[in-house]
Amino acid sequence: MEGRTSGLQVDHLVYGAPDLATGTERIEALLGVRPAPGGTHVGIGTHNALIALGEGAYLEIIAPDPDQQARMRPLPYGLDTLEEPRLMTWAIKAPDIEAQASRARAAGIDLGPVVPMARERPDGTRLEWRLTRSPLVVADGLVPFLIEWGPGAHPSETAPSGARLVTLRGEHPEPERTADRLQKAGVTVPLTRGPKPALIATLEGVRGAVDLR
Repeated sequence: MEGRTSGLQVDHLVYGAPDLATGTERIEALLGVRPAPGGTHVGIGTHNALIALGEGAYLEIIAPDPDQQARMRPLPYGLDTLEEPRLMTWAIKAPDIEAQASRARAAGIDLGPVVPMARERPDGTRLEWRLTRSPLVVADGLVPFLIEWGPGAHPSETAPSGARLVTLRGEHPEPERTADRLQKAGVTVPLTRGPKPALIATLEGVRGAVDLR
């Protein structure tokens, strides 16, 4: 798959953690690559760390930021109630995000409104992007959200290297219904029946291949 799914490029995978140190240490232990601090999402209440995955994709470790008192409630991706790190959802690149979101909506799946976001990297560089934001992850995180980056270096270009995305697949108790929702969003991901919803990324790091879920 090499970071691509059905012709649409994977932008990043979202790995949630109850705190950033726990998520960072878990990923470093699995891949042998130390995630680098990405920055804070001011006003939302989260912060992140990143690893490049090749092919213009990256892994985002995201967690509640204890230093932010003003925050969204609830936090994105259900981070408020997360007890263990897990792969929560993913994003695909959308060069024309408004049109792509409209097409999905017309097909019967609402990815949420397109909202602007920004953060500063630790070196002071400001990053800006737009994404679709649904109050809840769509289809238990198996349907991706859309993202369109502004000018400047993409996070995959500045994050630590040493890992790559090999494949992306899903498990769900209702794989047929989930596959239909993916199709309406214009995406195809291999799906199998499983006891609970799971997004599963096979990643190859310096310690070999691992399944992250």
